[in-house]
Amino acid sequence: MNPIGAALSSLAAALERLGIPYLIGGSIASSARGEYRATADVDILAAIAARHTEQLARELGPDWYAEPEQMKIAIAARRAFNVIHMKLGVKADIFPATEAFHEAQLERATRMTLRFLDDSIHYPVASAEDILLVKLRWYTSERQWRDIGGIVAGNPSMDIGYLDRWAASLGVAELLARALREKP
Repeated sequence: MNPIGAALSSLAAALERLGIPYLIGGSIASSARGEYRATADVDILAAIAARHTEQLARELGPDWYAEPEQMKIAIAARRAFNVIHMKLGVKADIFPATEAFHEAQLERATRMTLRFLDDSIHYPVASAEDILLVKLRWYTSERQWRDIGGIVAGNPSMDIGYLDRWAASLGVAELLARALREKP
């Protein structure tokens, strides 16, 4: 298993042992739902609360840098925090689920294997619609626009009604229209 796959497996197992709902997002999800591209980190959306931080640090164990107090501060501020697998050199950004869109993403995630990580575990991965919306929300570069195009091209039967509703709510309706119009 490659380092990202090994780190993800360890982190996912810890979250599952604690019963914390989560999904894999970011470039790993867009690679799973669109075109593969290399990435150096892992993005996780999790229904994590301050009360989970001590337990998560314990579950991850000594191979991970996981500072509970920093996690609590980030959760209180409604922003991401990271944990780092020290031996493998892999960083995971954990985004606390803090809004209705996050809850929708967690509900719609589907389990799939990520063979490009040399991994056979079934992980909850953001749906094509949700990773597209997240990519549109964070869009700032041509690399991200290529990810967006790959998701659109690789998922011709996406739920357009769902996309339109959330795009309007998230303020990305114009970008969504452009992405659907320019699909490869």
